[in-house]
Amino acid sequence: METKAYSVSLEKNPVIAIRVIPGHFTTSNVHSNNYLDVSDLKSNANVAQDVARELAIPYLSNVHVDTIVCMEKTEVIGAYLAKELTQEGTSVINAGGMIHVVSPIINAYGNLIFQGSMIEWINGKNILLLIASISSGRTLNCALECLAYYGGIVVGKSALFVASQEMRESDVNTLFTADDIPGYEIFKTADCEMCKAGRKLDAIITSEGYTIIE
Repeated sequence: METKAYSVSLEKNPVIAIRVIPGHFTTSNVHSNNYLDVSDLKSNANVAQDVARELAIPYLSNVHVDTIVCMEKTEVIGAYLAKELTQEGTSVINAGGMIHVVSPIINAYGNLIFQGSMIEWINGKNILLLIASISSGRTLNCALECLAYYGGIVVGKSALFVASQEMRESDVNTLFTADDIPGYEIFKTADCEMCKAGRKLDAIITSEGYTIIE
């Protein structure tokens, strides 16, 4: 599986690249024929800074942001994104301001919640939501429901990768889409073509990476 991996770079900034691993993968609710490894984008400080610079472009001059909410271990990018959005400049709406970077946690019932000390940075605040990868939209929808519950005002949604056409049309600012990955497909579990062809699963995908199925 790993031997077939290859990289796809962002055309306007080749430093930003995702690693593509072909196979038969499952998340909690969809199957896909590729695993997209964005871990370097999230954890490499130099690359994360470039990622943040690209993601900041749509918001610099016309979107006031109070808080960046990071999902799926995107906090490093979120910190650089806050720095980009508060840089000095006459056309930068948040110039010289203060942006908090926070992440929700999952409680014992599987719900996203914010700890008490963070609620003041959510309630009534302009929120930029940052997600690593959007395939079915489940993580995005859970995050939006959580922010609505706490009174956050979502003014922007950004991701490193967006798979489905429906998600691409929902005002998500993204670096990569399924169009950048040759032959990329996702399936509802019951409709998976690979399962119908008798191909066994290779691995389970989570926000932490993937676990090989022996």
